[in-house]
Amino acid sequence: MRLRGAGEAVTAQGTFSRPTAWREDPYADALDNGQGPLFLRRSDGWLLPLEVERWCAAPDAADVSVLARCRGSVLDIGCGPGRLVAALAARGHRALGVDVSPAAVARAERLGGLALCRSVFERLPGEGRWDTALLMDGNIGIGGDPAALLKRLEEVTGSAARLIVECLGVDVDERCEVRLDNGRGGLGAPFVWARLGRRALHRHARATDWCLTDEWSVAGRVFVELSRRPQAPSPRA
Repeated sequence: MRLRGAGEAVTAQGTFSRPTAWREDPYADALDNGQGPLFLRRSDGWLLPLEVERWCAAPDAADVSVLARCRGSVLDIGCGPGRLVAALAARGHRALGVDVSPAAVARAERLGGLALCRSVFERLPGEGRWDTALLMDGNIGIGGDPAALLKRLEEVTGSAARLIVECLGVDVDERCEVRLDNGRGGLGAPFVWARLGRRALHRHARATDWCLTDEWSVAGRVFVELSRRPQAPSPRA
């Protein structure tokens, strides 16, 4: 879950705002150092360790399995420090990472990737024409509303696009308010997040124009590939 794209919050009016949590020091400091500790802290004290070291390292075997399935132009939503964007560029893809964290975007660009400091819910370059979109490292949780995120990606991608989502292997469908916690007393502002397992992702996809194409796991990480649902031909007048 490369947290830099992860923080859009849904307002009462149904629009999306960029939370201050992603501009606080805990995340930027972790990226500067290339290591944690860094956690998501729920209001009840539950902590989710975040894999900063993996995000800042070269793509591992699980990442490579995703890179091999990317086709055409690739949009990495919540690209974080940019390991996948840089690897895609090295493979000859036209690839763009988007993330709301300036620190993450800066690190992605230092790796040789192209990245933009912007929310996925804002207007993006190539809107409606991306061939592949990635939601890695738990970024299906962006905004705390997986259904809204999947619908947004219908607008961002082309009609024959594929979407690759990393989700949890356990059966969970949770929305909660969390904060970034560096384990040393440093806390970010609260924001909403979602955690989604494979079955829950299937349920959300069925309510959209995305349909299941494939799923696989590598080294304990679980991936689901979705494609755009074929549209029924319009009836003749």
